[in-house]
Amino acid sequence: MVTERFFMKRTMTILLLCLTFFAAPVLAWDGYDWQNNSYIEIEGGNLVRKGKDIEVYDYSKGEYKTYEVESVNRNEVEVYDWRSGEYRTFDMD
Repeated sequence: MVTERFFMKRTMTILLLCLTFFAAPVLAWDGYDWQNNSYIEIEGGNLVRKGKDIEVYDYSKGEYKTYEVESVNRNEVEVYDWRSGEYRTFDMD
């Protein structure tokens, strides 16, 4: 009886940890691009870290763009747009 209860607790704990670790990268991150006056979304699976490229969906233009992350500060992501040569700041929710 004790071993069954221990086995179930351990199985549930492992399952919960796996769901937490594997589901987190799938979530999207919504924000606003003040330079373009448009809502944006950083799709799940993008690693938002300095020096990494991220794919961002621009709702006003209805297209994806690729940016290089320059910095991440709480709810702000500063990126560099290689096409236009401009720096952008996204306010993220």
